[in-house]
Amino acid sequence: MADISNEPGAINWRDLTVSNADEVRDFYSKVVGWKFEFVSMGEYSDYNMLSPESKIPAAGICHAQGVNADLPAQWLIYINVANIEESISSCQKLGGKLISGPKNYGGMGKYCVIQDPAGAVCALFEPKGK
Repeated sequence: MADISNEPGAINWRDLTVSNADEVRDFYSKVVGWKFEFVSMGEYSDYNMLSPESKIPAAGICHAQGVNADLPAQWLIYINVANIEESISSCQKLGGKLISGPKNYGGMGKYCVIQDPAGAVCALFEPKGK
């Protein structure tokens, strides 16, 4: 996950979690020109997809396994929040659902996946130290 901004409300990352990550990685490499770098997940690697000229990470393509096994196969934005537990509570009180988490994200913070009342899905991310 790139550290674009720790400000609450900022969209700081986007991921696509799928069962055929290698194929999808190659698809986006050819369709939009992204390069990729490996991101070790222990027994396998996910991918940071890099902008072709700047080589800045633009998105992640992840295998639907391990901590990602229960994530939906769709582009998922990560929105920063000040307090993930309060945000989950508000989500549920307002007709949304907790889909996954909260989970720790490699010492960088915590995240969860929610569904809003319209059925759209996103991730909430509380950066460490917030």
